[in-house]
Amino acid sequence: MESQSGADVFFVLMGAAMVLAMHSGFAFLEVGTVRKKNQVNALVKIITDFSVSTVAYFCIGYSVAYGVDFFVGSDQLMEKNGFALVKFFFLLTFAAAIPAIISGGIAERARFWPQVVASTLFVALVYPFFEGIVWAENYGIQEKIASMFGAKFHDFAGSIVVHAMGGWLGLTAVITLGARLGRYDKHGRVHAIPPSNIPFLALGSWILVVGWFGFNVMSAQSVQGISGIVAVNSLMAMVGGVLGALVAGKNDPGFVHNGALAGLVAVCAGSDVMHPVGSFGVGAAAGVLFVYAFTLCQNKWKIDDVLGVWPLHGLCGAWGGIACGIFGQKALGGIGGVSFMAQLVGTLGGIIIALIGGFLIYMILKSTVGIRLSHEEEYQGADLSIHKIGANPEEEAGRL
Repeated sequence: MESQSGADVFFVLMGAAMVLAMHSGFAFLEVGTVRKKNQVNALVKIITDFSVSTVAYFCIGYSVAYGVDFFVGSDQLMEKNGFALVKFFFLLTFAAAIPAIISGGIAERARFWPQVVASTLFVALVYPFFEGIVWAENYGIQEKIASMFGAKFHDFAGSIVVHAMGGWLGLTAVITLGARLGRYDKHGRVHAIPPSNIPFLALGSWILVVGWFGFNVMSAQSVQGISGIVAVNSLMAMVGGVLGALVAGKNDPGFVHNGALAGLVAVCAGSDVMHPVGSFGVGAAAGVLFVYAFTLCQNKWKIDDVLGVWPLHGLCGAWGGIACGIFGQKALGGIGGVSFMAQLVGTLGGIIIALIGGFLIYMILKSTVGIRLSHEEEYQGADLSIHKIGANPEEEAGRL
């Protein structure tokens, strides 16, 4: 029994380390997408958000979700080789993905400290409230869904709990902030702001892709629960997302590398119940969905979501939650035990909670302390305005 506990601790700890590494992927994806004058800000935001998320989740969020706190003696924390602690670490890396996702949408014009406050509130209250409903089955909502539709809402690795939540919270932030200076003119014309560094963007995508196998596979949270089907479904959805975005995006490298992430976002919910062929289809559809939704978002709806976090995480996450109820059915090669209506209701529930929580927090911050850089600060760039140093300080000093 002790050896089994030790194996589970090691297994979950490795999963936590892999998902922790994904946060560097979030950072470099943003660094490669934003302009050079905002690259330092992207790096500092991600590591700061992770740090405040750790404190918020340790002190408040984990208790909100699971009714467990760590303000007891270390001898109690060491029970079962400290499994409760590594489980917290693993689930923390999921919770901290919320502000990391939002960061990409609000890039280049958000004030630093108000966003730190928003990140703290999301990880302490909004995210764990929905996490507890789905994964801890708080408030009896899962039982009610099962009694109405024959199955509980199923989200194995967080298409809705993590990604859709982050994406729809990101949408509230982007709308509340408004577009970057010069993105759209008074006549509604779109002015392109190209990525600063495609290799960094690609590096960020690759780091996220590799870490995602810890995100999905190790959501089993025990050695005995590990399933090869989760790994292969994740792989198939990822390549499906790449190919779907490749075709729909006409070979654009930004779409291709984000297409991989779109496929992985979509497969999280049903990666343990779908067939690999179904997972490929879900991923390919997500890749296409991202391309078209990002284009509409930026060019027609004039929503300046810099990294496309709402199309990528919000919409593809919602698609994944619903797709689990379709491709998880035995008739389509799945394992079964899922319901389309349960998935639809659970997905809509996550979206509603994110919209209410996001608009409430951002509107309060906007009306009290402000959430946006001044025109002068935004023009100068967040690096110099906030952090007083650029990405290449030696070169910049040489130009003075």
